[in-house]
Amino acid sequence: MGKELKLTINKEFYELTIKPNTLLLDVLRRELKLTGTKTGCQTGSCGACTVILDGKAVRSCSILALQANGKEITTIEGLAEDGKLHPLQQAFIDHFAVQCGYCTPGMIMSSKAFLDESPDDLTEEEVKQALRGNLCRCTGYVTIIEAILSAKEKMKA
Repeated sequence: MGKELKLTINKEFYELTIKPNTLLLDVLRRELKLTGTKTGCQTGSCGACTVILDGKAVRSCSILALQANGKEITTIEGLAEDGKLHPLQQAFIDHFAVQCGYCTPGMIMSSKAFLDESPDDLTEEEVKQALRGNLCRCTGYVTIIEAILSAKEKMKA
């Protein structure tokens, strides 16, 4: 038996009928074709599926879609505005923080939620702590951390 689900995703309202055991990740990718959110470990360990749910970074593979009913979600597709990349997205490009790109959407979404709540004067250690739930097998995180610190400066301006 299907359940009604109402979500606001990237400022657009959606009404769906889903099975009660459907994961938020599956609604995003399969039902709504928002494939920027990646399927990784499916245990909440790698961070590839990170989205922002009511201002907080969450692993969409670990949340039933019905737990997000009535809430606001931002995915990587929702960060750019008026055809212009979000400062975080641009910083990842400028600092060569993207290699294979698979972890990048989750990294950016975790970083966005962190930067939205963080003070202006961030340390490298604080950024490392914010990323502790996001795994990247291609980089040494140096350029990712540089990109995040750089984006914070641009977001202040």
